[in-house]
Amino acid sequence: MTPQESVTVTDVTITLLPAAPLHVFEIWSNPAAVAKRFKAATGFELPATGTSGGSDALRLIRFEPTVWLVEGDISALGDVLADDGALTAIGGGTVRIRLSGAGWRTLLMEGGVFNAEDPAFSAGCSAATIIDHVNVRLHVVSEDVCDAYVPLSFSADLLHFWKEAALSLFEGVAS
Repeated sequence: MTPQESVTVTDVTITLLPAAPLHVFEIWSNPAAVAKRFKAATGFELPATGTSGGSDALRLIRFEPTVWLVEGDISALGDVLADDGALTAIGGGTVRIRLSGAGWRTLLMEGGVFNAEDPAFSAGCSAATIIDHVNVRLHVVSEDVCDAYVPLSFSADLLHFWKEAALSLFEGVAS
């Protein structure tokens, strides 16, 4: 962890985002063929590992070698996968939490094993990690915003952990 004195922290806001349709897009076979069909159907390439890509209507966030989290209009994706993968709804089992403000990186370092303070972890980047013993998927939206995707069963505990950590890290800041 970067020493506190080398990080300028002004605040962090923790926001539980509204429920949204989320899906997992997983390729089992013929990845080159799926990628070609995907680009033809969507107009953009499948994002590389650790990145996201898309449009206002469809965003894919890649956390694993052959797995993407999908937000938005999935209507074309079933045909893209054909028999080479699966599209699975996970929205009911996943909570989206937005961390915003200059202190989101410092907050993620509490109880985490991923270096969220690395400047290379920037807008459009994604990571799968563990924070306070919870599997968390991170997506950097902008310099001051990171969205966390957390299993519903652990979300209340992780929210509590982050709020308590924010109170101790940032004088009186938590929401």
